[in-house]
Amino acid sequence: MKRNQPHFFQGGIHPRDRKGRTRLKSINVAPLLEKYTVSLSQNIGAPPKLIVSPGDEVKKGQVLAEAGGFVSAPVHSPTSGTVKMITTCPGAMGTPVPAVEIVADGEDEWGSPLKPIENWNAASSDDLKQRIVDAGIVGMGGAAFPTHVKLSPPEGAKIDTLIINGAECEPYLTADHRIMLETPEKVVEGAAILGSILGVKKIIIGIEDNKKNAIKLLRFKARGTGIKVGGLHVQYPQGAEKQLIYALTGRKVPTGGLPLEVRCVVQNVASTAAVADAVVRGWPLIDRITTVTGTPVVNPGNWRFKIGTPVAEALKLCGGVDKAPGKVILGGPMMGFAQKTLDVTITKNSSGILLLSEKEIDQYGSDPCIHCGRCVRTCPMNMLPSTISMAVESERYDVAEKVHAGCCMECGACTYACPAHRPLTQHCRRAKAVFAARAAEKKTQSK
Repeated sequence: MKRNQPHFFQGGIHPRDRKGRTRLKSINVAPLLEKYTVSLSQNIGAPPKLIVSPGDEVKKGQVLAEAGGFVSAPVHSPTSGTVKMITTCPGAMGTPVPAVEIVADGEDEWGSPLKPIENWNAASSDDLKQRIVDAGIVGMGGAAFPTHVKLSPPEGAKIDTLIINGAECEPYLTADHRIMLETPEKVVEGAAILGSILGVKKIIIGIEDNKKNAIKLLRFKARGTGIKVGGLHVQYPQGAEKQLIYALTGRKVPTGGLPLEVRCVVQNVASTAAVADAVVRGWPLIDRITTVTGTPVVNPGNWRFKIGTPVAEALKLCGGVDKAPGKVILGGPMMGFAQKTLDVTITKNSSGILLLSEKEIDQYGSDPCIHCGRCVRTCPMNMLPSTISMAVESERYDVAEKVHAGCCMECGACTYACPAHRPLTQHCRRAKAVFAARAAEKKTQSK
């Protein structure tokens, strides 16, 4: 495979990557805390069902909440200790979510972990998928979509290509980069396991060219496996599924469609490493590699945090801050969410904790659209962000729906490019919320 992909998706932007402060920082393992607040909202789909009560003793890796349906994932205890209370904690989206507070006993003792699947090559696809279910693995690139669901295409759907997403195109974030550098064997083995489940022979790991050391290392580790490593042009949002598929295969996912419609499945590199841990080592997903960075952070770095670690504690491990931050973001600056409290906790899809200083943020007012077309040129979905924005301002949601506002992936490229500082992404998000509310109301009325 050529070093750079043969296809370039339309649109996108080139923000400064700002990864220099953590790119060379090895992963640190966070010390054991006195308590953890484990969110029960860590996957798209049905929430898991709580199976523990206050006063229960739990072991590391023990199930706290079972999957609540097919599109769901269990949640496990990050350490051994006692369930102090069933409570709520701030969610990444700003609303309270159910949670389990665990007081650690200091032993960090495993319970009855999942048994390693010896000779997984001989295991059935169903057994391997069940292991992924039992381990609670979800998409760790941001969406937290249960991994086993992607590995279960509908009957008749033909999948011939598995793509492992190592692009990590968001500025500041380096967690996936460090995973590829420090545990490349897990990435390769996890990719092979996923390929076995899907029954595909074409497996491609896509990595942006600003991570040349990861490209070189994974190509070396993948020798003899049939797994290819594709270097990608540095362009945001290169890591989005549809753009990544086109960049590596030239296939175009139709509007409103899914990757399986072009015979592809995409998995994040962190999720892929977690699959190797679950299958080969019997480890459920109880921790997350997270980048903690930003100019106010004294000692930014990449950390292995247990699920349920408060952001406030994570910042302490990085030496705290040397100036009051103007904004705290979970995730990256483009698709992350600003936080109003440091009590929010690490979840399975917490790729980054980003602090920006007052000088780095800009509180601005929106001006009228000047019809320059920059948002249209940068939109990787070939949409009309300016038209959607004006329709939403006029509450013409019928117009917004006709021009496919529901297809927006909220990458923020249009907002970044807009010289009038219009909240284009936020308007698309608002339109999608209105569409969902109307659909729910219509469903209720039809009953």
